[in-house]
Amino acid sequence: MADDAAMYRSRAAAELANAQGAQLDNVRERSERAAKAWSTMADRAERVATQRHEREAATAATAAAGREIV
Repeated sequence: MADDAAMYRSRAAAELANAQGAQLDNVRERSERAAKAWSTMADRAERVATQRHEREAATAATAAAGREIV
């Protein structure tokens, strides 16, 4: 999933570059909206990956605690 976030950030950067090079207002605005959307997806992917790691760590800790009791 970290690769997804990196890919999303890469696409956002490409869209920002497109926006900076655009001569037409509508093209610039479209590229800026696309960059914002890609950034939002990257943020979401990073948040999901963090939550997954936390959940996996909690599950592993619970499993380890269960083995220690026996």
